[in-house]
Amino acid sequence: MDKEDLKLTSSEIGTLWGEYVNGTAIDIINKYMVSIVKDEKIRGIFEDAIQTFSKQKKQIETFLKNEGFPVPVGFTESDLTKGAKRLFSDIFCLHYLHIMTLHGLLGHTTSLSSSVRKDLREFYDSCDNDGKRMYHQTIELLLEKGHYQRTPYFYPDKRPEFISGQQFVDGFGGQRPLSAPEIISLSFNIKKKIMEKSLSIGFSQVTQSKEVRKFLKSAQDTSNNQIQSLVKILKKDNLPVPMSWESEVTTSQDSPFSDKLMLYHIGFLLQAAQAYHGVGLASAMRTDLVMSYEKILLKNIMVTKEWFNIMTKNRWLEQPPLAPNRKEIAKDK
Repeated sequence: MDKEDLKLTSSEIGTLWGEYVNGTAIDIINKYMVSIVKDEKIRGIFEDAIQTFSKQKKQIETFLKNEGFPVPVGFTESDLTKGAKRLFSDIFCLHYLHIMTLHGLLGHTTSLSSSVRKDLREFYDSCDNDGKRMYHQTIELLLEKGHYQRTPYFYPDKRPEFISGQQFVDGFGGQRPLSAPEIISLSFNIKKKIMEKSLSIGFSQVTQSKEVRKFLKSAQDTSNNQIQSLVKILKKDNLPVPMSWESEVTTSQDSPFSDKLMLYHIGFLLQAAQAYHGVGLASAMRTDLVMSYEKILLKNIMVTKEWFNIMTKNRWLEQPPLAPNRKEIAKDK
């Protein structure tokens, strides 16, 4: 069957919708950051990111329009206040772009795995290639500036070893050292939590809404507690912990963004983090790690519910495409 005869499925429409809304949110943040960044190399990467998404955005609009679906509102220039004072340092902006690139790579891969139609698969392939290019650029520049912290080094064993006995999973008392997969997940989750906390600090300084400020401060405290719980596990093994970026947030109270955008962005990070926490839980083979991840997952569900209530109360949360309501359609006229 010709690809043009294949209508997009619900999963394909859903991924396009999600890529558009999330992409426009991050694009507005990028447009603010490129306006405040002084470092020419960092600014160049942001300009590349903005141009890349502009191209992707047009293609998503074409896909949706051709299927008769409305293009989401997402986020626009109306969510950006031009000329606002600097809220973040250049280095923070670079770390932000790096973390968002990681989220984008995961999103593109998920979208590709949900796609059947060839033109859509080719589109997500190109998005993935763009994301990998951006990943390499941000890594290289962070390394060049001495701001990328690598995970700990291991000394090689003489031969492969096999697990023997229940003590491998015992996380209390004289537990075994952390394994390489556990350290990877711990480091990634801590870095993402640090970004979430740092943005919550900055956004809470500039939001106009008392309700949003209260939520952001609460989210900041939650992120901090979760960071400390994971950092504590690394420190027990005398392993280095990821550096914080809170000091890279200025004291500005001049808001560059709408309250809607700032609150949505924190909700996006909370929901995206759940996938990484799930990976951490799946790779954990020590009971203390399992318990830590379970607590974080459950707490984030509660925080996300509070976020959802504020978003819907203010009519800030756009509704995704829904399946036909057959009961409603079958009602007597």
